[in-house]
Amino acid sequence: MAVKKKALPLPVILAAMEGDETALTTVVSHYQSYIRALATRPMKDKYGNEYLCVDESMRLRLETKLIYSIVTGFKVLPA
Repeated sequence: MAVKKKALPLPVILAAMEGDETALTTVVSHYQSYIRALATRPMKDKYGNEYLCVDESMRLRLETKLIYSIVTGFKVLPA
């Protein structure tokens, strides 16, 4: 069963858009479990056993893309 998280407060999102390092860290940590789930891949060891592990390269690319998108082109729609 998925754990439901609270939404990020609007001031945190706006501060992240302005490049505030603490706010960006808060946003990335909010989406950390989702990013890890997206970066999970089946891998095989030398004996042919298959297991799931997090592709760290993919995880870092997704985090970088999230930060880049927030700082450069994120838009907050009026309620």
